[in-house]
Amino acid sequence: MISQKQINISSNYIFFEELKKKRKVALRLGVLEDRKRWIIKPARTKELLTKKLVIDDLTEEDVQFDLSQKRVDIKIGLDIASMTLKKQVDQIILISGDSDFVPAAKLARREGIDFLLDPMWNPIKPHLFEHIDGLASKIKRPGSL
Repeated sequence: MISQKQINISSNYIFFEELKKKRKVALRLGVLEDRKRWIIKPARTKELLTKKLVIDDLTEEDVQFDLSQKRVDIKIGLDIASMTLKKQVDQIILISGDSDFVPAAKLARREGIDFLLDPMWNPIKPHLFEHIDGLASKIKRPGSL
């Protein structure tokens, strides 16, 4: 049986508030989708569909809250384009690994901006890597010295 315990989805609030105070940092937050629901993780869904698992065998580790933001990418892309075309910056460090930013990265680089990416220790797709000037880890990995 899956528990009925509550989860706190606002744990990043303090982190975001501290980021907003940093010099030369722009934090862009999206809008939470109206749909708020629990979903079964894909691997477990496959096991249910192939009858390797029955619904009563699910545990709380098998489900996740489906929470996603919308309009973040477009806000960041517009910021990159605006700062680039107004010649307000000479370097941009984007903390993301999302390949949706390829067009913005290409624009910035064509305009002479040094475009660095910090994917926060996550792998990035090759077509994104070819459109940046390099990787920059500005935040230490948790647990590292």
